[in-house]
Amino acid sequence: MFARCIRRFLLPSRQSLSSRPGIAAVSTTAESFISPVLLKRARSIAEEHTKLANQNAENYDVATARKIGQLSTVTAALAEWDNAQNSIKELNSLLSDPTSDSEIKSLASEDVAATSATVPRLISLLKRSLIPPRPFASLPCLLEIHPGAGGSEASLFAAELLHMYTTFCANKGWKTELVKYEADESAPGSEEGLTDAVLEVTQPGSYHMLKGEAGVHRVQRVPTTEKKGRTHTSAVSVLVLPSLPAPGSAGIEDTALNFEDPNSDYYINPGEVRAETMRARGAGGQHVNKTDSAIRLTHGPTGIVVAMQESRSQHKNREKAWQILRAKLAQKRREERENELIDLRRKIMGGVSMTGREDKVRTYNYSQQRVTDHRCGSETGSLPDVLEGGQALEKIMRDVGEWMQEQEIAVLAAEEEVKASELKSQKGRRT
Repeated sequence: MFARCIRRFLLPSRQSLSSRPGIAAVSTTAESFISPVLLKRARSIAEEHTKLANQNAENYDVATARKIGQLSTVTAALAEWDNAQNSIKELNSLLSDPTSDSEIKSLASEDVAATSATVPRLISLLKRSLIPPRPFASLPCLLEIHPGAGGSEASLFAAELLHMYTTFCANKGWKTELVKYEADESAPGSEEGLTDAVLEVTQPGSYHMLKGEAGVHRVQRVPTTEKKGRTHTSAVSVLVLPSLPAPGSAGIEDTALNFEDPNSDYYINPGEVRAETMRARGAGGQHVNKTDSAIRLTHGPTGIVVAMQESRSQHKNREKAWQILRAKLAQKRREERENELIDLRRKIMGGVSMTGREDKVRTYNYSQQRVTDHRCGSETGSLPDVLEGGQALEKIMRDVGEWMQEQEIAVLAAEEEVKASELKSQKGRRT
């Protein structure tokens, strides 16, 4: 049943409301562009907001005030939408009233057109307000980059993606830190590839902007070592993790970041983690072969392994390794709770709103200078600008973000209809 419902509510991803038939004559029929079950949910939230606000006016409570703040976005969006609908209804009454003079009808007609033009924006605003806040949305993030199929060509493109994200962040004024970098010493010629890299983006909220980059990025081009001019396809996996503050850090405002509660997504039992020290490998001077500064953490229950050797300080390597391990476990726990929904979206929509490293998300075609995102269909012929982290890349990211929101709205509407149907069935059985 959920599958049937979601098909009904999934809107065409690249079609705007303003381009749909009938929008120019918006009236009470504008309600057809937002699911009645979503409107019902919004009104229920607004009622709860009013009830809590009245309660808190008599007896103030911090937790209640926080809840009121969370509901206020939906309440405000619904009020704007209702005001527009009421205005259009009143103006249409004037237009249909035979006693209205021509001047009043002319003014009313202009006002109807102006108010109707705001309806698509108000509908979009109301829908977005109903989407529950995504986990980790307000946090900084970690971008983990691994070459996949394609050998040395994949490792070279992995290095280019690292450059792309670094320059993108620099263009936006976001600070970054290269937490981990392992060069691919087998890369051909003077080119430098990588086998593993972790880039920390310290900007709060960067996780929300960059989470859509998670997945498999494909490159199609002729390698410099190719003698016959054949195009090769290689792949690079990108994983986006929340960058969590260290336990006990000063200034942590998010009370949900509970590192001590065994039921929290952020808790790690130290007894389940095996820590090993070793000598760092690879380039790095005489220090590499003289001290056991490298750290490897293995989480027993999940088998997740994190190794860190970037710093000469064992303490700093340990700190960073724990940061990445905590982020991976937190994300894994969140995703495990959503796996059923993710699988359903993949089957029904041909894509998911939360993508992992196994999903093909984007192709970079060098011969055509084209970049195509396979989820939202966004495409650009400005490959060089994308690889330099420019406006073309940001536009693709925003298109992906809008697409992900549409999937969330479709699922939300389907879930609400399923709940309403189940409630109706229960009432029928009781009678």
